[in-house]
Amino acid sequence: MPTTELGGFYPVLATRDVAASRDFYTRHLGFEVTFEADWYVSLRRPDAPQYELALLDHAHPTVPEGHRTALRGGLLLNFEVDDVDSEHQRLVAEAGLPEVLPLRTEEFGQRHFIVAAPDGVLIDVITVVPPSQEYAARYAAT
Repeated sequence: MPTTELGGFYPVLATRDVAASRDFYTRHLGFEVTFEADWYVSLRRPDAPQYELALLDHAHPTVPEGHRTALRGGLLLNFEVDDVDSEHQRLVAEAGLPEVLPLRTEEFGQRHFIVAAPDGVLIDVITVVPPSQEYAARYAAT
């Protein structure tokens, strides 16, 4: 099926508190603000500008009526990093972020932990590790 060329793709989080969410993602996850209004903030990582994240006041009129609900969990954002153990030290031990899944290694090929962000968003911080033989066979060839 033909489509037009994709110029960008990024999540927009409907939040109760745009400023608190902005502060979380800039302070703890290295994002920088590229646009800011009281109802919308666009964020980008300077080391990986192709990755963007936007925050939107859930009650803003650009959100269709009947859909103006703030997040209440059910969303995980995965952040793949080189050294999950040092990120765990920085985010949990030093910054005191609430850890909802302790640091562990999974047979499917991840060493990771999960912390809570505003509005119940879960931040899964991951370092890819070799999967078990059982899981290795499930990965598509690249």
